[in-house]
Amino acid sequence: MAYPPNGSGERAWCYGAQSHRPFGTAAEFTVVPLDHIAALPENVSPEQGACLGIPGITAHRALHVGGDVMGRTVLVQGAGGAVGMCAVALARHAAARVIGTVRPPSEEPAARRAGAHEVILNDQGLVERVKALVPEGLDHVVEVAFGANIDADIETLKMGGSIGAYATDNATPKIPFWLMVFKNTRVFFLGERRFPCGSQSLCNARFERGPAGWMDWVRDRREDSPCGDRTGARIGGASGAA
Repeated sequence: MAYPPNGSGERAWCYGAQSHRPFGTAAEFTVVPLDHIAALPENVSPEQGACLGIPGITAHRALHVGGDVMGRTVLVQGAGGAVGMCAVALARHAAARVIGTVRPPSEEPAARRAGAHEVILNDQGLVERVKALVPEGLDHVVEVAFGANIDADIETLKMGGSIGAYATDNATPKIPFWLMVFKNTRVFFLGERRFPCGSQSLCNARFERGPAGWMDWVRDRREDSPCGDRTGARIGGASGAA
């Protein structure tokens, strides 16, 4: 089925194009299920739309998988990375208090421009810095390096807090099991290709809000976008006229 169902020529972005396919959106043409396509607002360029696929879907799911974040405090680990910047922007748009972590200090400006209220270094002083900012504990953590950060995440989460983990530095990490049990911690392990269809549709709907939504960040901060200057090479399949 073509997008849109009643014709062609609509601006769109897509995700999941590389699943079980050799080239993904690097190809000039690609075919994806209709529910993997969403409208691209007029104020967002095809280059920017090319960046939304994996980072946008992953960030949205990792942020919202534990529930509504409005009025809550969210820690985004790796806030200067592709998924991290998207998660920061989405969390800010969802009216959360957003704390971002970075390893190289050079990533701090990008994390702040994405919308982080505070940005701290992820080093040996991370736990103390988080506790100083949020003595009552974090509500949710968006996690990019589960193995390296799980101890710090659990120590800074409040009772009943949650973690949305989409990557790890260690495929078989050790976990502080009893502390997680006593805190009733909820941990969600996320794989972009296996997200529930409903969550992907909700993500699409939020991205389509255009000027009132997260697309403003994508449009205004192209220099910090997940694909950087590489987006031009990906325009053909990822976004544009359908």
